[in-house]
Amino acid sequence: MHMTCDVELGADILAANKRIAEDNEALLKKHNVRAYDFLGAIGSGKTLLIEKLADILHARGMKCAAIAGDVTGDDDYKRFKAHGMQVVNVNTGKECHLDAHMVDHALEHLDLENIDVLFIENVGNLICPADFPLGSEKQITIISVTEGDDMVRKHPVLMGCSDIIIVNKIGLAEIMEIDPEIFKKDAAAINPHVPVIFTDARKETGLEELLNAFGL
Repeated sequence: MHMTCDVELGADILAANKRIAEDNEALLKKHNVRAYDFLGAIGSGKTLLIEKLADILHARGMKCAAIAGDVTGDDDYKRFKAHGMQVVNVNTGKECHLDAHMVDHALEHLDLENIDVLFIENVGNLICPADFPLGSEKQITIISVTEGDDMVRKHPVLMGCSDIIIVNKIGLAEIMEIDPEIFKKDAAAINPHVPVIFTDARKETGLEELLNAFGL
């Protein structure tokens, strides 16, 4: 009986999240904001990639903003703020992911009329966020070669619902004795149509290809 109750409660939570995510998506579209949800483990390079992309877009006259999601602290918030972006810091406490309700509240603190692109940096986790869409235009999963060449096949649920997979720190592939094609092969087996883009945020490698995949 307890198992039945737990399953029903979980289904209710996911359904409620989906409804709020749809509302978030409608609100962003109303204001012509392109939103991208960045997911990845701690150390994969999410923050630096967002910083680099925001700088490129700013140079092109586009206004960027960010929602910095983390369990605690404001380190990423400060980094984004230093790049001239509107930023909202969201601490999840014991939760291992952002959810649509948190993003809904964060959007209330942003001037959406003055944003072209919104980056949502999710909590460093490759499991829980898969069940909680936020209302973004695309869900981007970032892994790095330093995490090992089995990262795609170890996380089939998240990779299966990703719109783009980024393999970051590609410049270290040879040092780590990793064949980058393994990531593409594993991704194709899980999500045949997902683009896999190799980047090196520090060297700004692959960023133009990534922006093209975003449609920017």
